[in-house]
Amino acid sequence: MSALRQSASSSASEDDQRYAGMDEKKRKRMISNRESARRSRMKKQKLLQDLTGEVSRLQAANKSIATKIEETAERYAICAAHNNVLRAQTMELTDRLRYLNDVLTSSGLAADVADPLLKPLQTPCPMQPIASSGFFKF
Repeated sequence: MSALRQSASSSASEDDQRYAGMDEKKRKRMISNRESARRSRMKKQKLLQDLTGEVSRLQAANKSIATKIEETAERYAICAAHNNVLRAQTMELTDRLRYLNDVLTSSGLAADVADPLLKPLQTPCPMQPIASSGFFKF
């Protein structure tokens, strides 16, 4: 900061010598304008440095998010493939069960075989009311 003041004071003294022949008002205005322009350039430089740092930080965050998206997409692809395998196995087992039920039905060995896979929302045994006892009192 002291180096900045020294350069400012040395530039001010150089400006004073350079503009000694001009009238006082015009000379002070030119010196003031030069100092204002210098401050403006320093402010722009600091803003540029801040924005450059922000760009770097955002690029790193973007790269991290892109990596997470890729990992998630890979896990999704693995799960989708596994799900397809399970669906195929379910279909195969359902077909086998139908075949076995047809064999049993046609041979007359079993007249009523419960098939929970063919009717997943139907329970294998009907719901019967549960008799309440006096054990729990409300």
